[in-house]
Amino acid sequence: MKTKIDYEEINKLINLLDEKNLSHFELEVEGFKIKISRNAQPSPPKEEESSLQPSPELQRNENPLPLESPLQERKNNLHYITSPMVGTFYRAPDPNSPPFVEMGDSVQKNQTLCIIEAMKLMNEIESDVEGIIKAIYVENGKPIEYGQKLFAVQLLS
Repeated sequence: MKTKIDYEEINKLINLLDEKNLSHFELEVEGFKIKISRNAQPSPPKEEESSLQPSPELQRNENPLPLESPLQERKNNLHYITSPMVGTFYRAPDPNSPPFVEMGDSVQKNQTLCIIEAMKLMNEIESDVEGIIKAIYVENGKPIEYGQKLFAVQLLS
């Protein structure tokens, strides 16, 4: 028997993590397994990995803005759009289409910015503000975590 879970059920589990202040949740029922974590600390790179240089695209996207305090963020009018789930980040609707947004693009509230694939479901992530894309933090096709920064948007007002 195959067990199916939809996006709403996943969202309920994520909300449960927040409500109960849990950092990790696992469920396994009849061969179906789901793990949800938040604020996970990345493991240190292995010695052979630490000598590798990231690709130029990754260098461009990894930390395009210096870390800022909340006061500096308000001063620069920055708003961060973060991932509402664990999944795979896609900048375009399909491999042959242009990205939804590029650096410097103006975005409107409710405009689609990317897609996150989670459990074979394609979830469009929309902007919750109007502004200009100042940073794209994730490389296309890479895995992402719950709460991970995806975009920095400079607010218009």
